[in-house]
Amino acid sequence: MTIRRYMRSTSLLIALFACAMSASAQNVELKIASVAPDGSGWMRAMRAGAQRISQATGERVVIKFYPGGVMGDDAQILRRIRIGQLHGGAFTAGGLSARYPALNLYGIPLLFRSLDEVDHIRTALDAELMRGLEEAGFVSFGFIEGGFAQLMSNEPAQSVEDLRRRKVWIPDGDQISQMAMQAVGISPVALPVTDVMTALQTGLLDVVASSPVVALVLQWHTKVRFVTDLPIAYSMGIFAIDARSFSKVSTGDQEIVRNVMTEVVTSLNAAARNDNEKALQAMFDTGIKAVPVDANNVEEWRALVEAIYPRLSGREDVDSAMLTRVLTSLAQYRTGVSQASLNP
Repeated sequence: MTIRRYMRSTSLLIALFACAMSASAQNVELKIASVAPDGSGWMRAMRAGAQRISQATGERVVIKFYPGGVMGDDAQILRRIRIGQLHGGAFTAGGLSARYPALNLYGIPLLFRSLDEVDHIRTALDAELMRGLEEAGFVSFGFIEGGFAQLMSNEPAQSVEDLRRRKVWIPDGDQISQMAMQAVGISPVALPVTDVMTALQTGLLDVVASSPVVALVLQWHTKVRFVTDLPIAYSMGIFAIDARSFSKVSTGDQEIVRNVMTEVVTSLNAAARNDNEKALQAMFDTGIKAVPVDANNVEEWRALVEAIYPRLSGREDVDSAMLTRVLTSLAQYRTGVSQASLNP
């Protein structure tokens, strides 16, 4: 082989190798885990979005889901992301708070008294929280309303005293709920969400706090007989992808993923309120009874829980400045100040 032919052959091999490397760099599989069962409305919507992304990118971006809690709860999913086994997940807001503490704000027990208050705060804060989450290393596409968690139990729970005699569940690692329970004199049982069904079956738990949709999807409603008519805590879902993994997707394909998944998340969030109403009615249709709460009991619960707010401001897992803004805005909103603002 002459030097000229050798150089031509070498140049061709280099060009082919470069093309191959370029192509492989554009093809990304994103592994996403969720506790949502396969076949649930959330999973159907997400799979449909993933299919649209695959088609729009010529299969350069493929999203593979691991539903049903097979990869564990939020904490386990985060650990798997850290070591590269997964690239993202469907989290509760509290589940991602270890990476971005401000996400704990929406779920503070008894913070909100109505969905109107939720809408007031979310309109002002959602975009800011999304930016903060991305700065903390996760790309999200908006937040999905989970609805108000309500107490679901085997015996009517109308007062604090009723709960003190029960085995009440809180999510494993949820220190804020732990503080709130202790403030009202309750010693809760902390368990991963993946263990709740078994705990209800075996009697380890008597009471869970859950939105109707979650209780229905995870079949917890089959193990309870009463739902207390009180919004305990607002819940929110977040579909988030590790920013390092997302950076491996080309800029053009990132835009496709963002556009499609933002549309999916927006649609799920818009439908969530109606879905919860239907889920609650479905629970009542199975024979589950609603338990009213006396207004005096509600005020007692709120007074006990609100007493811990100053302590929350000093915690590392709470954004104290943002908490102050939220509490101030809610106070103004409740007194009829129409221009209540959350600006710093």
